[in-house]
Order: sequence, then structure tokens, then C-alpha cells
Amino acid sequence: MAGSGRVVLAGAVTGLVLVAFGQGLGQPEQAAAAVVPEKIGIPSIDVEAPLMKLGVKDGEVELPPYEKPGMAGWYTGSVVPGEKGASVIIGHVDTKTEPAVFYKLRHVRKGSTVRVERSDGKVVTYKVDGVEQVHKDRFPFRKVYVEDGLKLVTCGGRFDRAKGEYLDNVIVYASPA
Repeated sequence: MAGSGRVVLAGAVTGLVLVAFGQGLGQPEQAAAAVVPEKIGIPSIDVEAPLMKLGVKDGEVELPPYEKPGMAGWYTGSVVPGEKGASVIIGHVDTKTEPAVFYKLRHVRKGSTVRVERSDGKVVTYKVDGVEQVHKDRFPFRKVYVEDGLKLVTCGGRFDRAKGEYLDNVIVYASPA
């Protein structure tokens, strides 16, 4: 997600969308403060990664730090995986020097398994319903941040060197198995 200016913009707009749909930012985090997702596994693309909390800072969704390319993050404005509602996990596709945690995300196929380990010892398993690559200007906010299920989000498509960012997002949609 090198040069993620549009992801930041997407985060700001996401906050407005969630408020518009009656979900205040941070509300799910308060309800599930004791339980958090700790690790994600996507066997079909050899991903086993720790999860960190991603909140909203200055009206924008935080991203995992670039200096930790193997780390993904759970957006705390979404529900804890395994609960009813939208759960969102974000990871970088690469850094300036190496592939990152969601580098192969575009290769995930319908029917693939995604596992999320939680702090309460529960492991939630999801089946992939589909993968979508969309231009950042057409990011499906409601589908990602409001509709039920697990969503995995990263950058993708063509890299615009002049802007220093990818033009698209790759989104994996999954339902409880």
C-alpha cells in the first residue's frame, strides 16, 4: 500500500459512511473491548500474521506501520471477527523494499479458508465468497464497512509512480464457515 493517500481518504469517508448508517466510530470496540483478534491465517496464500488494532486518528483509518510488513491490522470501528456485523482487516501489499502481508491477496479464490484467532481462544473460520479489485474512487464503503462478514483490504492494480500509490484496492469478502 505504498503511497496510501487514497486509503487515508477512504478512511475519512468511511467514518462518515458509518455515522450515516448509524454506526458511530469506535462503538464495536467499546462493546468488545475484552476480546480482540490476534492472528490471521490464509492457508491458500501461506499467510500467518499477527494483528494489531487500527483505530481512527485525525478522522482517518490508521494503517499498519510500513516498518512491520508482516503485520495486518483489525479496524476497531468494526466488529470482532466471529460477531455479527462487518469486520475489517487491512494489510499492506508491499513496502518500498519488499512484499508485505497481503502481497498475494489477489490470488485468494472463492471457497478458500480464512482463520482468525481471538484473544478469548476462539478460532473463527470463514469461507471466501469472492475477491474484487476496484478503483479507489469507486471503493464500496457500505459493502466493506457495514454489510455482515469479514473483509480483507489491501492496495492493488497499477502503481502510479507520479502519485506514489496504487490506483485500486483488492478486497476479499468472506462469510462464517
